[in-house]
Amino acid sequence: MDSRLFEDKNHAAFYQKYRFSLQENLQAVVLAFLEKKVNCFQLGVDVGCGSGQNTLLLAKYFEKVVGTDVSEAQIEEAKRAAHPPNVSYFACPAEELPFEDNSVDLITAFTAVHWFDIPSFIKEMDRILKPSGCFILCSNTLNMQWHYGDQSEKLTEIFNEFHTQLLPYAHEKIKFVLDDYKAIFDALPFQDKEKITDIVDKIPKSVSELLGYLQSFSMYQTFQKAQPEAAKSLIQNIERRILETMGVSSNETMMEIWTPQVCILGSKSCKK
Repeated sequence: MDSRLFEDKNHAAFYQKYRFSLQENLQAVVLAFLEKKVNCFQLGVDVGCGSGQNTLLLAKYFEKVVGTDVSEAQIEEAKRAAHPPNVSYFACPAEELPFEDNSVDLITAFTAVHWFDIPSFIKEMDRILKPSGCFILCSNTLNMQWHYGDQSEKLTEIFNEFHTQLLPYAHEKIKFVLDDYKAIFDALPFQDKEKITDIVDKIPKSVSELLGYLQSFSMYQTFQKAQPEAAKSLIQNIERRILETMGVSSNETMMEIWTPQVCILGSKSCKK
């Protein structure tokens, strides 16, 4: 069973509003892979789809796209958001997907696979993919940088301090992100696979949007449940320090978030 940390309705709403969708450079990697490797575009499945931001990327390429997530709250957020008629959403565990054997052309998991029971999910992925089916497993890493004028180093220090303070509240599965998905890559029983770690996207966000994004972190949500007043104080302090460092008064001031990403690409065609 995957780790169920994103099921609270308020957390799902934060996820829908503030989580990053696939940005330009990572999206280019994904689309190039689709053009090069995917032979059939009948059914694409986005596992751990959350509120559906990245599921929609597949809609223009596949006859049918299904986003799945263990969280009913996340799926409800996805259903409420605008989506084309060939996209549907279904609540289920990542390790028990409602698809027939050898029926899926592409499986994606964006910032999600590290939460799954990895051996069980790989077995399920192997079951439902067609013999030539493909997979894309991506995540942001935690080596984020914040940029604004000549204050980028100081701003990034603020993020690093925030992250360090929350590490005691991080789930053990964050280890998969910290090692750039190496353990997940090694566990995949396919010869046709590659891992790309040099993808960086530069995302413009207001300070307000950045604060919302930070509050969507699973470790922050865990901290908030344990110590709500301390969590509120932490965000207020981060906001104050960011604005002071930038020398501005409005939290609508724009900055840039540099997000390194890891991406595993491959196909079922050759097994070890």
